[in-house]
Amino acid sequence: MTFSGIGKLVLIIKFYSTLRDISGKKAVEINMPDGTTIQKLATEIVELYPKMRKDLLDENGKIHGHVHIFVDGLDVPFLSNNTSEVISNDSVVDVFHAIGGGHYQTDIVFCWY
Repeated sequence: MTFSGIGKLVLIIKFYSTLRDISGKKAVEINMPDGTTIQKLATEIVELYPKMRKDLLDENGKIHGHVHIFVDGLDVPFLSNNTSEVISNDSVVDVFHAIGGGHYQTDIVFCWY
């Protein structure tokens, strides 16, 4: 992310998995004001890419627990202030949507003699 003028950040957001398919790009630049929080950034991403809403935000507009947003390599849940963490002008942001496996079924057969 690079500083772009007074009070502005130009953030490079890297998308992975299905989010990359929705955005059509590996990475995008987003202009945000200084003091932007992770939650505010997620909301802005959804405004730019409305199809990501169900993947990133819950019905209350909060980041889903299964979404992983990394700032400088640290997963958001492990940051001290979590989604209220302010993104600095030298941070790198990566956004991952959880990927689940397919349906797994095991048949149990009992044999009685």
